[in-house]
Amino acid sequence: MADETKTAQPSGLPYAISAYLIWGVVPVYFKLLSHVPPIAIVAQRILWSIPLLLIIMAFRKQLGEYTAIFRHNAHLRNLLASAALIAINWLIYIWAVSTDHILAASLGYYLNPLVNVLLGRLFLGERLRPLQMVAVAVAAIGVAILIGDALDTLWVSVSLAFSFGLYGLIRKVTPVGSVPGLAIETTLLAPLSLGAVSWYAQAGTGGFGDDLTTSGLLILAGAVTAIPLLMFATAARRMSYASLGFVQYIAPSIAFLLGIYVYGEPLSTTKLACFILIWFSIAIFCADAIKTYRAAKA
Repeated sequence: MADETKTAQPSGLPYAISAYLIWGVVPVYFKLLSHVPPIAIVAQRILWSIPLLLIIMAFRKQLGEYTAIFRHNAHLRNLLASAALIAINWLIYIWAVSTDHILAASLGYYLNPLVNVLLGRLFLGERLRPLQMVAVAVAAIGVAILIGDALDTLWVSVSLAFSFGLYGLIRKVTPVGSVPGLAIETTLLAPLSLGAVSWYAQAGTGGFGDDLTTSGLLILAGAVTAIPLLMFATAARRMSYASLGFVQYIAPSIAFLLGIYVYGEPLSTTKLACFILIWFSIAIFCADAIKTYRAAKA
């Protein structure tokens, strides 16, 4: 009976793969908007996300959770901080893609799981296992190599990794659902976004209204933000976190291939050495996760 119930439970793997495939090819979408200022794209992304998130919450009966957060000052303060971090992350990522630094962005998201381990040690008191310490050390060596050759883009990778890592840390300690949480974050950012959209509209450089294609792509920003997040949230509920951790490398891997083979970004020997060390550290990280998962299952 237990085996039948377990078999009947829907798998989260298709949702996880779909989410990370979308995140992986997102550089193609932002490349189409490279003529629009990154701040304007982020502002449009925030504003168009809000109505879509409200529809999703209405369908999932989460509007009550959304409104209740406004009455909880501690949660609201945390989400204000996470909103600032995710806005910074989006802005740096879009700037990196539009200025031909996809490889630097890809490296940032390769580093992110290792940054999460480090932040967990520093802020949550989580102890690093021996293999995790080795993985973090190898990744640190890889980043250090870039200092001598690619210092101009190193800040992109490090900023993306730490802004998203700190964002995840705040969301981890704030007991709010993924969709209502994002809805609150975008709501808090809405006044600044409206101001930015208005300023760019008056300057005639905001992109929206210039032509049908650009306007349509900017409206689509809401779906590009919300849909993969919803898929990710569904996957996280249906599969182990260890399994989900392996799938997350799909996105930066696709971005890496796009940067080299589609957009022709140069891959110097130093950058290649850095990536090889990061991939090696990820292999160590994954080996440790498999070992821990099997031990816990046993």
